[in-house]
Amino acid sequence: MKIAVVSITKHGIALAAKVVAALPGAKLFTPEKFRAEAEAAAPGAAHCYEGKVGDQVPALFAAFDGIVAIVSLGAVVRLIAPHLGKKETDPAVVVIDEAGKFVIPMLSGHLGGANSLSGHLATALGAIPVLTTASDARQTLAVDLLGRELGWTFAATHDEIVRCSAAVVNDEAVALVQEAGSEDWWSGHANGRSGPLAANIQRFARLEEVDCDKFAAVLWISQREMPADFASKLAGKRVIYRPADPA
Repeated sequence: MKIAVVSITKHGIALAAKVVAALPGAKLFTPEKFRAEAEAAAPGAAHCYEGKVGDQVPALFAAFDGIVAIVSLGAVVRLIAPHLGKKETDPAVVVIDEAGKFVIPMLSGHLGGANSLSGHLATALGAIPVLTTASDARQTLAVDLLGRELGWTFAATHDEIVRCSAAVVNDEAVALVQEAGSEDWWSGHANGRSGPLAANIQRFARLEEVDCDKFAAVLWISQREMPADFASKLAGKRVIYRPADPA
């Protein structure tokens, strides 16, 4: 990820030095009046600007995959609000308090990688990651991260992702059908947790084993095309995952 670290105070820049050190290739953005501190904190990676920090946001959104702001959460909300687009394209935005106690992913937690980035920074800084996405808070499956680190892609509409994610976190019956791909998609990956798969998620080896009427959502991992009868029954409540390599 291309990461921009933004700090607007002298004490924040001292913390930014640790953040940049933990993120190889990251760039530090600070007001011009703190040029000396910024260049000492991030030699060769400091970029100083004149004017308001808000004026830098459009360029940062366009050029970086992630933004780490050592700025108050409320201020960041106001700064980025006019520039928000879609969760599929917005950069990850992470906020860190100036004392370095808390790391808060506030935008694009899953698809943009803000949650993962926050976990990495929390470890590096000895801070507490504040994860508010329901799947992370409840330590259950994240529909939009399943198989991501294994190179899987998924096909679903925005509404289908929302519906299936809600089914998972609301303890509704969810069928997870794996016909292809590595089975190492839970422990040790972005989607994984330390505990077992949630009890409301029932696993199947073939789509034909699933009684569609009994499940609020179906997560189908396969290389084949979905049979027409299942496609009509599952419209609006399925996510199809395509593993990088057939099992």
